[in-house]
This record gives sequence, structure tokens and C-alpha cells, in this order.
Amino acid sequence: MGVLDRRVAIVTGAGRGIGREHALLFAREGAAVVVNDAGGTNTGEGADPGPAQQVVDEIIAAGGRAVANTDSVADWNAAKNLVAQAVDEFGRLDVLVNNAGILRDAFIAGMEESQWDAVLAVHLKGHFAMLRHAAEYWKTQSKSGDQPNAAVINTASGSGVTLPNAGQANYGAAKAGIAALTLIAAEELERYGVRVNAIAPIARTRLTLATPGMGALMAEPDQGEVDLFAPANISPLVAYLATEKCPVTGGVYAVQGGAISRLAGWHDTETIETDGVWQIDDIAARLPQ
Repeated sequence: MGVLDRRVAIVTGAGRGIGREHALLFAREGAAVVVNDAGGTNTGEGADPGPAQQVVDEIIAAGGRAVANTDSVADWNAAKNLVAQAVDEFGRLDVLVNNAGILRDAFIAGMEESQWDAVLAVHLKGHFAMLRHAAEYWKTQSKSGDQPNAAVINTASGSGVTLPNAGQANYGAAKAGIAALTLIAAEELERYGVRVNAIAPIARTRLTLATPGMGALMAEPDQGEVDLFAPANISPLVAYLATEKCPVTGGVYAVQGGAISRLAGWHDTETIETDGVWQIDDIAARLPQ
């Protein structure tokens, strides 16, 4: 008996890296998995059905249940069809793991419109498109008297919520948006039996290794040492958040190495007040810095 027995999950970006480990762990814990991955490069260019199908083949060979999907989550209708595929193949949908992402790093002064648009499309629009269509399915279930026990796990990043990274204005803005989307969705969807959380992971993947300075931080350990930055070390938290008995919603969790931290968003750190109308000179003298 696994902790995800009888659960049906969609995992986007599951052909490689962290998403692949999510899909494999979910299957080992008893879930049926729709493995989504367009198979493109780090920058989202090209397509290859191989990565998604290889994960599916591995799951089936181990006795699990899985099907592949190679559509782009940034496509509104493709996202709708992905939700429908899970229901058609396995009879229901219980878990959505939004993980798909790309990088097109550039400094702001030289960033092309296409670099901004592509990253926001895959990350932020992709998260929303999948969430929107899954939410419609769960709302319909709830209204019909079949109250779901569903879970959404989004993928934010420290680059957007804790440690802004120069050269990643597009990526950081998208990830900050995903964190905000998570909190709003948790408020909206609780009435339909849906919990919504997010993770901000750091692990050794092709995207993080392509980020300047990250490769040295996450070098592979010596033989016999525990590999805390392996992508597989992220997935147990996601699996727990996907379980039926997990009570948590509206959380954003940093997970890296051997640490998991609950994050808090923008909050007051220092305040100035006035009894009258604000004056520029007063603000200049007293504004917290």
C-alpha cells in the first residue's frame, strides 16, 4: 500500500529532472500518472516525445500505471485536453503538479520581448492554464455532490520569492507570480475540496546547472556520500502534499539540501506614520531604507 494509492495525478515537465522524480515516486506510491513533457531544450525550443515516453515505460515496467502527454502547458486548449486525458484514461483527477519550466536568461537592458514572453508563457500562464481547467473539473464534481479531496502543488523558485537573481527578471517575475497565484487559489478552491501549495526547490537539474554560480554549489558528492541536491530529494515533500490526509493549504515551501522551510511573503518591516498630509521632505527624512 502506497500513500498515493488510487490517486490520479498529472505531473507537467515530468520527462527530466525534478518532474521525472515526482512522476516515478508518485507511481511507486500507487498513483496513476499522466506524464507531461514537450521534450524541448532548456529554452523551450524543439520537441521530443522521447523523455515523457521513457518515464512512462519505466513506470509500466515497474508495475505502475502511466500515460504520456507531449503538449505545451502554455497552450490553453492543450491544458484543457491534458486534464481531460487524465479523466478519460484513469476515471478521475486528484492531483496536479505544475512543474514545467524553461529558462531564457538575459539582463533587463538586453532582454528581447520573445525571451520575456516565452518564460512567462510556460511558467505563469502554464501554471494558470492547468490550474484553471483542473479547477473547473473539481468545481463540477463538488457541485454534483461528489466533493473532491484534491491537491495542487505549484513550483515557484527562490529566484522569485527569497533570493532575486540578476539576469532572471523574466523567470523571477514568473515565479513570484506563481507564489501569489498559489495563495489566491488556496483561498478560492478550498470550498471545492482542493488544497493548493507551492514549493521553491533547489536541486541539480539541467536548468539550475545552466544558472551561473549554481553548478559549484550543487556539485555531485563523492561516492558513498548522501546526495542532498539530487532531484529525487525534492519529491517526498510533493508526494506528502498530494496525499489525501495532508491538511496543509496555502503554503509555499523552500526545499533544498536537507532543509524544508515555510516561506512568508511581503510583510511590514518598518513603518512611518503621519497625522497630516504627507510632505516630500518628511518622507525623505524618515523613509525606511
